[in-house]
Amino acid sequence: MSPKLVIFDLDGTLIDSLADLADATNRIRAVRALPPLPPEGVRALIGQGARSLVNRALPGADEPEIDRALDEFLAYNLAHIADKTRPYPEVPETLTELAGRGIPLCVLSNKNVALCRDVMERLGIARFVPQIYGADSFPYRKPSPEPVLALLQKYGVASRECVLVGDSINDIAAGGGAGVITVGCSYGYGNPEELAGADYVVSEFKGLLALPIF
Repeated sequence: MSPKLVIFDLDGTLIDSLADLADATNRIRAVRALPPLPPEGVRALIGQGARSLVNRALPGADEPEIDRALDEFLAYNLAHIADKTRPYPEVPETLTELAGRGIPLCVLSNKNVALCRDVMERLGIARFVPQIYGADSFPYRKPSPEPVLALLQKYGVASRECVLVGDSINDIAAGGGAGVITVGCSYGYGNPEELAGADYVVSEFKGLLALPIF
Protein backbone atom coordinates (compact mmCIF):
# COMPACT_ATOMS: atom_id res chain seq x y z
CA MET A 1 0.00 0.00 0.00
CA SER A 2 1.38 3.40 -0.96
CA PRO A 3 2.23 5.79 1.88
CA LYS A 4 -0.20 8.58 2.66
CA LEU A 5 2.58 11.14 3.22
CA VAL A 6 6.23 11.42 2.17
CA ILE A 7 8.47 13.91 3.97
CA PHE A 8 11.72 14.90 2.26
CA ASP A 9 14.79 16.53 3.70
CA LEU A 10 16.17 19.15 1.30
CA ASP A 11 19.95 19.66 1.35
CA GLY A 12 21.75 16.41 0.67
CA THR A 13 18.50 14.68 -0.27
CA LEU A 14 16.72 16.61 -3.03
CA ILE A 15 19.47 19.10 -3.84
CA ASP A 16 23.27 19.16 -3.80
CA SER A 17 23.97 22.57 -2.26
CA LEU A 18 27.39 21.82 -0.80
CA ALA A 19 29.37 24.06 -3.16
CA ASP A 20 27.21 27.14 -2.44
CA LEU A 21 27.20 26.45 1.30
CA ALA A 22 31.00 26.09 1.20
CA ASP A 23 31.32 29.43 -0.60
CA ALA A 24 29.12 31.18 1.98
CA THR A 25 31.02 29.55 4.84
CA ASN A 26 34.40 30.50 3.46
CA ARG A 27 33.20 34.04 2.84
CA ILE A 28 32.58 34.63 6.55
CA ARG A 29 35.87 32.92 7.40
CA ALA A 30 37.82 35.01 4.90
CA VAL A 31 36.65 38.34 6.32
CA ARG A 32 37.89 37.11 9.70
CA ALA A 33 41.30 36.09 8.33
CA LEU A 34 40.57 32.39 8.67
CA PRO A 35 41.72 29.94 5.99
CA PRO A 36 39.11 28.36 3.72
CA LEU A 37 37.63 24.98 4.53
CA PRO A 38 37.52 22.29 1.86
CA PRO A 39 34.04 21.16 0.77
CA GLU A 40 34.31 18.02 2.89
CA GLY A 41 35.10 20.18 5.91
CA VAL A 42 31.95 22.23 5.33
CA ARG A 43 29.98 19.06 4.71
CA ALA A 44 30.70 17.99 8.29
CA LEU A 45 29.12 21.23 9.58
CA ILE A 46 25.78 20.81 7.80
CA GLY A 47 22.61 19.47 9.38
CA GLN A 48 21.62 21.58 12.39
CA GLY A 49 20.72 24.78 10.58
CA ALA A 50 22.62 27.91 9.59
CA ARG A 51 23.42 29.17 13.08
CA SER A 52 25.00 25.88 14.06
CA LEU A 53 27.03 25.86 10.85
CA VAL A 54 28.30 29.39 11.45
CA ASN A 55 29.08 28.66 15.10
CA ARG A 56 31.11 25.59 14.17
CA ALA A 57 32.83 27.39 11.27
CA LEU A 58 34.06 30.15 13.62
CA PRO A 59 35.48 28.35 16.66
CA GLY A 60 35.99 30.63 19.62
CA ALA A 61 33.71 33.42 18.36
CA ASP A 62 31.44 35.01 20.95
CA GLU A 63 27.68 35.34 20.55
CA PRO A 64 27.67 38.92 19.13
CA GLU A 65 30.22 37.83 16.53
CA ILE A 66 28.17 34.75 15.68
CA ASP A 67 25.12 36.99 15.24
CA ARG A 68 26.99 39.25 12.80
CA ALA A 69 28.49 36.32 10.92
CA LEU A 70 25.09 34.62 10.66
CA ASP A 71 23.60 37.72 9.04
CA GLU A 72 26.52 37.83 6.60
CA PHE A 73 26.23 34.11 5.87
CA LEU A 74 22.49 34.27 5.20
CA ALA A 75 22.78 37.37 3.01
CA TYR A 76 25.56 35.86 0.92
CA ASN A 77 23.84 32.48 0.69
CA LEU A 78 20.57 34.09 -0.40
CA ALA A 79 22.35 36.09 -3.12
CA HIS A 80 24.15 32.98 -4.37
CA ILE A 81 21.71 30.25 -3.34
CA ALA A 82 21.55 28.57 -6.75
CA ASP A 83 24.89 29.51 -8.31
CA LYS A 84 26.21 25.95 -8.08
CA THR A 85 23.34 24.11 -6.38
CA ARG A 86 21.51 21.55 -8.49
CA PRO A 87 18.88 18.86 -7.92
CA TYR A 88 20.36 15.41 -7.62
CA PRO A 89 19.93 13.21 -10.73
CA GLU A 90 16.39 12.02 -11.42
CA VAL A 91 14.85 14.17 -8.65
CA PRO A 92 12.31 15.98 -10.88
CA GLU A 93 11.35 12.77 -12.66
CA THR A 94 10.96 10.79 -9.44
CA LEU A 95 8.94 13.52 -7.73
CA THR A 96 6.71 13.69 -10.81
CA GLU A 97 6.08 9.96 -10.58
CA LEU A 98 5.28 10.06 -6.86
CA ALA A 99 3.03 13.10 -7.17
CA GLY A 100 1.27 11.41 -10.08
CA ARG A 101 0.36 8.55 -7.78
CA GLY A 102 -1.54 10.99 -5.59
CA ILE A 103 0.87 10.75 -2.64
CA PRO A 104 1.10 14.00 -0.62
CA LEU A 105 4.71 15.24 -0.60
CA CYS A 106 6.34 17.85 1.62
CA VAL A 107 9.79 19.12 2.61
CA LEU A 108 11.01 19.34 6.20
CA SER A 109 14.33 21.16 6.48
CA ASN A 110 16.43 22.60 9.28
CA LYS A 111 16.81 25.89 7.44
CA ASN A 112 14.17 28.59 7.18
CA VAL A 113 11.22 28.17 4.84
CA ALA A 114 12.02 31.27 2.75
CA LEU A 115 15.46 29.94 1.83
CA CYS A 116 14.05 26.51 1.05
CA ARG A 117 11.32 27.91 -1.15
CA ASP A 118 13.68 30.29 -2.94
CA VAL A 119 16.17 27.61 -3.96
CA MET A 120 13.44 25.10 -4.86
CA GLU A 121 11.70 27.63 -7.08
CA ARG A 122 14.94 28.60 -8.79
CA LEU A 123 15.72 24.94 -9.47
CA GLY A 124 12.21 24.26 -10.74
CA ILE A 125 11.24 21.63 -8.18
CA ALA A 126 8.94 23.63 -5.89
CA ARG A 127 5.96 22.74 -8.09
CA PHE A 128 6.40 19.06 -7.23
CA VAL A 129 6.57 19.65 -3.47
CA PRO A 130 4.48 22.74 -2.73
CA GLN A 131 4.34 22.26 1.05
CA ILE A 132 7.61 23.32 2.71
CA TYR A 133 8.38 23.33 6.44
CA GLY A 134 11.59 24.60 7.99
CA ALA A 135 13.39 25.69 11.11
CA ASP A 136 10.89 28.52 11.58
CA SER A 137 7.81 26.28 11.23
CA PHE A 138 7.91 24.47 14.58
CA PRO A 139 9.37 25.06 18.07
CA TYR A 140 11.82 22.18 17.54
CA ARG A 141 13.92 20.98 14.63
CA LYS A 142 15.37 17.64 13.57
CA PRO A 143 16.72 15.41 15.16
CA SER A 144 13.75 16.02 17.46
CA PRO A 145 10.75 13.94 16.35
CA GLU A 146 8.41 16.82 17.22
CA PRO A 147 8.28 18.37 13.71
CA VAL A 148 7.50 14.97 12.21
CA LEU A 149 4.81 14.30 14.81
CA ALA A 150 3.32 17.71 14.03
CA LEU A 151 3.14 16.83 10.34
CA LEU A 152 1.49 13.49 11.09
CA GLN A 153 -1.19 15.34 13.01
CA LYS A 154 -1.53 18.03 10.34
CA TYR A 155 -2.02 15.51 7.55
CA GLY A 156 -4.04 13.10 9.67
CA VAL A 157 -1.93 10.02 8.96
CA ALA A 158 -0.62 7.25 11.20
CA SER A 159 3.11 6.93 11.74
CA ARG A 160 3.56 3.80 9.59
CA GLU A 161 1.60 5.43 6.78
CA CYS A 162 4.35 8.05 6.49
CA VAL A 163 7.82 7.87 4.95
CA LEU A 164 10.67 10.25 5.79
CA VAL A 165 13.52 10.46 3.27
CA GLY A 166 16.81 12.04 4.34
CA ASP A 167 20.57 11.80 4.24
CA SER A 168 21.70 12.36 7.83
CA ILE A 169 21.40 11.13 11.38
CA ASN A 170 19.12 14.09 12.07
CA ASP A 171 16.58 12.76 9.58
CA ILE A 172 16.80 9.13 10.68
CA ALA A 173 16.60 10.08 14.36
CA ALA A 174 13.61 12.39 13.83
CA GLY A 175 11.76 9.84 11.73
CA GLY A 176 12.60 6.93 14.01
CA GLY A 177 11.55 8.88 17.07
CA ALA A 178 8.19 9.58 15.45
CA GLY A 179 7.77 5.96 14.42
CA VAL A 180 7.61 6.63 10.67
CA ILE A 181 9.28 4.57 7.94
CA THR A 182 12.73 6.02 7.22
CA VAL A 183 14.77 5.96 4.02
CA GLY A 184 18.42 6.99 4.14
CA CYS A 185 20.10 8.53 1.08
CA SER A 186 23.70 7.33 0.98
CA TYR A 187 24.61 9.79 -1.79
CA GLY A 188 24.04 12.79 0.51
CA TYR A 189 26.08 14.53 3.19
CA GLY A 190 25.82 12.04 6.04
CA ASN A 191 28.30 9.27 6.71
CA PRO A 192 27.14 5.68 6.05
CA GLU A 193 27.02 4.86 9.76
CA GLU A 194 24.50 7.68 10.26
CA LEU A 195 22.00 5.75 8.15
CA ALA A 196 22.40 2.46 10.02
CA GLY A 197 19.04 2.88 11.76
CA ALA A 198 17.05 3.56 8.58
CA ASP A 199 14.43 1.09 7.40
CA TYR A 200 15.77 1.36 3.85
CA VAL A 201 18.81 2.93 2.17
CA VAL A 202 19.03 4.11 -1.44
CA SER A 203 22.20 5.01 -3.34
CA GLU A 204 20.36 7.23 -5.84
CA PHE A 205 17.14 9.18 -5.57
CA LYS A 206 15.25 7.21 -8.21
CA GLY A 207 15.90 4.11 -6.10
CA LEU A 208 12.88 5.19 -4.05
CA LEU A 209 10.60 3.87 -6.77
CA ALA A 210 12.04 0.37 -6.41
CA LEU A 211 11.31 0.13 -2.69
CA PRO A 212 8.40 -2.12 -1.66
CA ILE A 213 6.81 0.69 0.31
CA PHE A 214 6.06 2.52 -2.96
